[in-house]
Amino acid sequence: MGRLPWVMSDPLANRGTAFTASERDRLGLVGRLPDAVLTLDEQARRAYEQLRRQSGDLAAYINLEQLHDRNEVLYHRLLTDHLTELLPIVYDPTVGEAIKTYSHEYRRPRGVFLSIDRPQDLRRSFEELDLRPDAVDLLVVTDAEQILGIGDWGVHGIQISVGKLAVYTAAAGIDPARCLPVVLDVGTDNETLLNDPLYLGVRHSRTRGARYDAFVAAYLDTVSSLYPDALLHFEDFGAGNARRFLEQYGERYRMFNDDMQGTGAITLAAVRTALDVAGSHFRDQRVVVFGAGTAGVGIADQLREAMIRDGLDADEATRRVWLVDRPGLLLDDMDGLRDYQRGYARPADEVADWPGGGAAGGPAGGEASREGVDLLTTVRNVRPTVLIGTSTVRGAFTREVVEEMAEHVERPVVFPLSNPTEKMEATPADLLRWTGGKALTTAGVPVDPVEIDGVRHVIGQANNALVYPGVGLGVVVSRAERLTPGMLLAAADAVAGQVAGGGPGAPLLPQVENLRACSAAVAVAVVRAAVADGVARVAPGDVVQAVQDAMWQPVYGETPRPSC
Repeated sequence: MGRLPWVMSDPLANRGTAFTASERDRLGLVGRLPDAVLTLDEQARRAYEQLRRQSGDLAAYINLEQLHDRNEVLYHRLLTDHLTELLPIVYDPTVGEAIKTYSHEYRRPRGVFLSIDRPQDLRRSFEELDLRPDAVDLLVVTDAEQILGIGDWGVHGIQISVGKLAVYTAAAGIDPARCLPVVLDVGTDNETLLNDPLYLGVRHSRTRGARYDAFVAAYLDTVSSLYPDALLHFEDFGAGNARRFLEQYGERYRMFNDDMQGTGAITLAAVRTALDVAGSHFRDQRVVVFGAGTAGVGIADQLREAMIRDGLDADEATRRVWLVDRPGLLLDDMDGLRDYQRGYARPADEVADWPGGGAAGGPAGGEASREGVDLLTTVRNVRPTVLIGTSTVRGAFTREVVEEMAEHVERPVVFPLSNPTEKMEATPADLLRWTGGKALTTAGVPVDPVEIDGVRHVIGQANNALVYPGVGLGVVVSRAERLTPGMLLAAADAVAGQVAGGGPGAPLLPQVENLRACSAAVAVAVVRAAVADGVARVAPGDVVQAVQDAMWQPVYGETPRPSC
């Protein structure tokens, strides 16, 4: 059989059985499709039926990717119609399983693959896409060193960029034709991949140091010059690199790091709601973060900014945050502190007089296996009002830790944000039971409601998808020169503002099923903040309408025509 006409090979143009008789005649499709002409609604119903027949989540993921490769409008229509159900399929957690099998399940390329062994091809890789400078709004790039909770997966990380962009489109209407997924293939330290004869990536250990830094710098310089209006989203880089690049280049380029800034903003939104319930203020908080990696420090940064906005000076706000990692409370005389942790390390003499301050103990006050100030000792002495977990240490928020905290604060704010479920620091059910229903809590994974003393507590999920799609849309609409702290604070406030009600047991965050409306509200707030901060190159008169007009809809538009 002859090759497919171009219009059926291009997923952005293909409509399959929705091509009308006149379109089939004009585009050379006569005899290439069954006679019936279906509407997009009918196609979506059939695609959903096919999806429901799949044997499991990974099979459903593959089915969706095959649809993605055939018909982008139909794919995004299906996601939009069933976003709550399909979000865990196209992204975390199912995408993690798909990433592991990428080289063996490979079907067709999607995205831009940049090899550190061929840096001379970097610019050409984009130029051969033949895209105008104003034709790209968003690039999501990863080097796949720290993919979700599964670690280093080399070139397989392209799937994280693809999945992230799918959520941008489904949640905020970012036009998929104006997005590029990218992977920086710099090698991998995953021996399973290096020993796999079918592995598709660069076959050597992960490149580090000056050569790696030069490759990232070349990427930023290239894409910012080719696509000067695009937001450059960094995803799942190693902990030290994520913050380092953001600090080094954040003022020069239009950059966003979801692992740091997105996680920080969604947590800030939940804390803001919790403080409203408790009748407290940011300037009065004492925050302990257990887990001093990319996410934990990103959260600390956002809460620190909120304290400053609420009246504290920068030094005092920093002193209101305590970071605890597996070796214990971060102290300035510790060996091996990362650059991004040093700003929050406490003076060693501060804890010298703490009861148990120098005692050995596990990170949660359990087994005496490590020297340092453990979590329980920190909680006893700091008396935090807010306790956040990003450690992936299961059960770290023990009953003793939580009851100690609750003894000194009427409404303890406790967020076990690690995922998946088996790595949570505590369950919301336990937190509520140990505090007699007084804890204000959210989680990093979906959690069923909890009933305590006749009150049904709905547990909101701290899902970054409530933040980053709207941030991206706001940057697209405002053409902001860079992403400011004020824009992130505005995004967090907008998410918190979407929480309905506020009665006993109400969630601290909006439900994921309201994601598209939440993204629009976030985008409006980000645009206004960009204008106020003086970084917007476009200042719409009617911001709400400008955001609505910018949101791409999964519908068939004009009859597609070839580009040449």
